[in-house]
This record gives sequence, structure tokens and C-alpha cells, in this order.
Amino acid sequence: MVFALSCATMQTGQNAQQATAHYRLGVSHLSEKKIQQAFVEFHKALELNPNDKEVLNAIGITYLLHLDDIPKAIEFFERAVKAAPDYSEAYNNLGYSYDKAGSYEKAVTFYKKAISNPLYETADKAYYNLGNAYYRLGKHDAALTAFKEVLKREPKFGLPYMRMALCYNALGRYADAATAMDEAIKLDPVYNGSREKALEDLSLKKIRAAGPEEADIRNFIEILKY
Repeated sequence: MVFALSCATMQTGQNAQQATAHYRLGVSHLSEKKIQQAFVEFHKALELNPNDKEVLNAIGITYLLHLDDIPKAIEFFERAVKAAPDYSEAYNNLGYSYDKAGSYEKAVTFYKKAISNPLYETADKAYYNLGNAYYRLGKHDAALTAFKEVLKREPKFGLPYMRMALCYNALGRYADAATAMDEAIKLDPVYNGSREKALEDLSLKKIRAAGPEEADIRNFIEILKY
């Protein structure tokens, strides 16, 4: 889970105000899937205000999610946290970048850094990502703890239950895995409590998936048979 961009940034001074205008236009372009136009506007903003944390973060997100360039994404997220050491969104995104690169230990470090800020309003995202990184590392109890922290903040969020089902399954706690999976299906607006819909959807996703994602889906399908 990556921090969503905001149009709320406000700067003072002529250059900073112009930078804000370019940034907001970039966010608008990105929401319309106009990737190159967004990229250009973000860089115009950066030229006017080189240390704007939100602009640096936005460029990092563009590289990470739209241009598939993890090293460049990491570079800009690192610049964002250097400009603003308490910028939890960029720490979360930095962790997610390392996560995508398979560097799970580094990802854990940055997720924890994001969570350490008591003013981080969307800490549930970093906890969710932290749980996933721990799961990839085979630290299933730590992953469960992280997912439970998500649910303390967002009790109606179904995805943590699905990930908890994977953890319980890996620990041989099959009844708990089935219970967590049922809760996830109940909360999912598409499945709406239907195991049949979940099985059909997961079976289709399995065809398109690869690597760790394919293994996760295969395990979800196995859990549905309990």
C-alpha cells in the first residue's frame, strides 16, 4: 500500500506557489492516467522548489507505480525523507519500494520508521505492509501482530484477515486460518460472504499471477477447502 497523493499542499512565496500549482496539476494528470504529463508537471514543481517533500514523494510514486523504475523511486523517496525526516508517507513508500525489490529486511526498517511517528495519520497502511514483509521473511508471529495492529485502526478492513489466514496456515493453525479467511470474505464487498465467489475470483487471479503472489493465491484456495 502506497500513500495516496494529496492536493492539499500550500506554500508561500512566488516560486513555492508556482510549484504548488504545478504539483496539483500533476496530481490531476496522474488521477487521469496521464503519466507523462504528470511527470513533467512534478519536475516543473521540483525545479521551482527542490526540497518540497510532497513533490519528491510524488515523483517517487510515479517511478514506482507507473514507470516501473524502483531505483529511481528509492532515490526520490530518500530525498523526500532527507528534506523532511518525519515524513512517514515517504518512509512507507521507501519500504514498499524495497519490498517490491525483494529486500524485505530493508522494507521492515522503513515501515517501522513510518510507524514510529505518532502523528502518522495512515499508520494502518505501514502496519499492513510491515505484516506482508514479515510474512515474506517467514516471521509469521510478527506478521500476525502487525496485521492485528491494522485491525485495531480499521476493524472493517478485510485484507488483513486474508493475510492472517496465510500466517495461520503457515503455522499449521488451520482452524484459525479458515476463521480468518471467512472473516475476510464476509467483509469483502465483492465476495459479500460467498465462499463460491471468492473461489471463482481467486482461481481467475491465479492464472494471471506469478511468483510470491501466485503462491499466496494457491494458499488462499487451499484454505477455502478447510
